[in-house]
Amino acid sequence: MNLRKRDFLAGLGLSAVGISHALAQASAPAPKGTDLGAVPPPPPRKIPHRKVTTKNLFKVPTGYPNGVAVVPEGIWVAEQKAAGYGQSGKHEKEAAWLFDWKGNKLKTVMTDSYNTSGFAVGNGHLWMGANGGPNGILEVDMTGKTLTHRQIPLGGGGCHGLTWKNGKLWIVANRLRGILRVDPKSWTPEFMIPFNAARYHGSAWDDSHPGGAMWMITGTSDVNRFVRQPDGTLKHTTTVGLVKYDATTGQLLETAEFAQGSADAHGLDMYNGKLISCDAGVGPPGFEGTGSPAAGYVFEINFT
Repeated sequence: MNLRKRDFLAGLGLSAVGISHALAQASAPAPKGTDLGAVPPPPPRKIPHRKVTTKNLFKVPTGYPNGVAVVPEGIWVAEQKAAGYGQSGKHEKEAAWLFDWKGNKLKTVMTDSYNTSGFAVGNGHLWMGANGGPNGILEVDMTGKTLTHRQIPLGGGGCHGLTWKNGKLWIVANRLRGILRVDPKSWTPEFMIPFNAARYHGSAWDDSHPGGAMWMITGTSDVNRFVRQPDGTLKHTTTVGLVKYDATTGQLLETAEFAQGSADAHGLDMYNGKLISCDAGVGPPGFEGTGSPAAGYVFEINFT
């Protein structure tokens, strides 16, 4: 059957007049909408970026320090053990030590935490973030008794940082990739600051920002490694830094980058307006030691 062009267009409900009318409508200027008083968005805000250096304060006598929490009596330090990764098939208790600022040990509490990688002190208890074994957050009294052991809300998984502030627990939740604020009594999630980074570690509250801000250790690799150079010095193989978020809105406020030769930051807290951290000096399963020259030290972070 021969189908003429006119018959084909007619079959589509079109005609020469219809096509002309459609083309005219398409080329006509669009009608103006009602002016609702909208204004164009402001240009992207430039995020301040600074460099930081570290200064060693004292070395933890034994074990790998992977969490810090400042209290009036001094500074608590949480221990991380490689056995806590669960690779050994057994569990070893991990310590929380209280030191004065000269490094004198004042108290030791042995806990049931696994591969501790988040630590806070609040409500008279120790809060241990287990990043191995059964995972979860352990609430421990000052005798070492586990009062509660609960999984991170909204999915469980490991932990890389804990902060206690105003009766709330902030959790650097690995699986969620967010800093989650939780009510410690009801264990209800209340607010989350999402992040997108290869490395996310200890967190610290900053009162200097209106409404409060949260610092977090970050980086371009999940583990900060060092390589010894021909002259004997150690060089970072990845970039390690800090991020600062508005604790009310989650807005990114500031970033920072650790200078070459700095300690490898893990835990984080703030004391007299200065960030305090510790260098665990331990890598993932099968890799102990990052080569960090400050492994085992508690140190302060100084902005330049």
